[in-house]
Amino acid sequence: MPIDGAYDPERPLARGYDTRLLRRLWPYLRPHLRRLAGAVVLVLLITALEVALPYVTKMAIDGYIVPRSGDLPVPARLAGIARLTGVFLVLAAASFAANFFQVQAMEAIGQRVMHALRIDLMAHVLRLPVGFFDRQPVGRLVTRATNDTQNLHELFTSVVAFVFKDLFLMAGIATILLALDARLALLSFSILPLVMAAAWYFARRSRTLFRQLTLRLAEINTRLSETIGGLAVIQLMGREAANARSFRALNDIHYRLGMDQIHVFAVFMPVIEFLSAATLAMVIYFGGGAVIAEHISLGTLVAYISYMRMFFRPIRDVSEKYNIMQNAMASVERIFGLMDETAVDAPPRPAGASTPAADKDAALVFQDVVFGYNPDQPVLNGLSLHLAPGETLAVVGPTGAGKTSMIHLLLRFYEPSKGKICFQGRDVATRGAADLRRDIALVSQDPFLFSDTLGANIFPDGLPSSSETAALLAAAQCTDLVQRLPHGLDTRIGEGGRTLSSGERQLVAIARALARNPSLIIFDEATAHVDSATEDRIQTALDHLTRRRTAILIAHRLSTARSAHRIAVLNHGRIVEQGTHEQLLAQGGFYHRLCQQQV
Repeated sequence: MPIDGAYDPERPLARGYDTRLLRRLWPYLRPHLRRLAGAVVLVLLITALEVALPYVTKMAIDGYIVPRSGDLPVPARLAGIARLTGVFLVLAAASFAANFFQVQAMEAIGQRVMHALRIDLMAHVLRLPVGFFDRQPVGRLVTRATNDTQNLHELFTSVVAFVFKDLFLMAGIATILLALDARLALLSFSILPLVMAAAWYFARRSRTLFRQLTLRLAEINTRLSETIGGLAVIQLMGREAANARSFRALNDIHYRLGMDQIHVFAVFMPVIEFLSAATLAMVIYFGGGAVIAEHISLGTLVAYISYMRMFFRPIRDVSEKYNIMQNAMASVERIFGLMDETAVDAPPRPAGASTPAADKDAALVFQDVVFGYNPDQPVLNGLSLHLAPGETLAVVGPTGAGKTSMIHLLLRFYEPSKGKICFQGRDVATRGAADLRRDIALVSQDPFLFSDTLGANIFPDGLPSSSETAALLAAAQCTDLVQRLPHGLDTRIGEGGRTLSSGERQLVAIARALARNPSLIIFDEATAHVDSATEDRIQTALDHLTRRRTAILIAHRLSTARSAHRIAVLNHGRIVEQGTHEQLLAQGGFYHRLCQQQV
């Protein structure tokens, strides 16, 4: 089950410090426990070194600069100062080295956790059903894999360091302050409740702003993705100015939230600085009086002031670290909410589901299938269909009849709400999606090509032998295309294959389908937007593609359906007629009317 507020960015998020989320992070942190333990040891060393530095200053002042025993000769005083100066430099150098290795360790942990989590997130996204992406903008998903995982890096490098370093430092300084002068320490600590109240108040104020900023950033990424993807349509419709105004409005909201966040910190930091100055003023006043009265030494007062400055440094960071923690927990919540989405490779039905005896000899069976993108509006309503091995079936029907939907169900892009689909005598719901799709090839209306070489698009698993490659390219009518390109199969074809024409992309998609050697071919006709010569080449390639294979032709133009062994007429999610072209025309039914409409 998804965690509270899992993947709806509009819902209020669950508690920031959610132990369930931290437990889910544990497997990613567990391989690095040795490195983390080393970092903690270094933090303790750093704390001891930083606390020791002001005390060395106290020793120099009280022992040699303003010694209480006035009979100490000057050469001895200078030698003592030189010796303590050397100790100070050694401690500072050791602190620098320890800080260097501690930062290296925490950065490495953060980077490795972020690396592993991003890989797992991407692997899960690749297995999500297509229906999930109908509901989620691309920009929002990009934000999950980039900004949200980066926030986890900040969690390990900033917050964890704060917990192990700054808290130890504050505890060590408080102990030394009490040891130096208990009354002066208690007087200084009296102002701490005001400091902590201010830090808590401003941290709460900025928490909402951080989360709103993350949400608006996801919306900006979404808008950018949509704008770039639909730029040609925007320019064609003359919507550049309107789109720019819409983006400016969204960006203005993000800007105002950022300014509100800056305002919060612009108020918080001076408040903390004022309280720090007020504390130091009390220390100087009462501590100075104690020095004059010779209750404490001048070195003690100087060290005390140094310690108080160090004590307030982590307090200034409380609000920032708190917000980073809140932001990181919100990001973890969204990341694991996405990873809680059911992957399509998880079969929703038990394996070994029985198949009717009459279906075992069929290549493909749709049995009383019901499906709708909106449950209240079914697209397929009791669809039943049988396809014999080696048979080519053309599926025709008006727009919205459910032709593409039945293909999406077969490929398990979506799951039917009722009924079942059997392929090769087995319920597809009992097969993993990857295993199922290895036996099926789809040539869609607008085939997608990757921004890689032509060869990588046709042969993603590597080129076969030269003779096999030549035979496949010839069967797919791609030989001329490969010869025309400057580097042949090694030519990069740009994002989406934009350097190729629509017909050439179709031929490349057919070649890619042939290279997979599938048992079932699905061709979602795309010859309506090509010229006659290209259509002939595509038809020839299609003949090679369907030879000795079971095939489904989604026919938008009825002329394509005539070459099929059988035609199934789909209307309102049901098969209303079946037969050959001549048989259906002779019946004078729905198919006959479709043919008359296309004349």
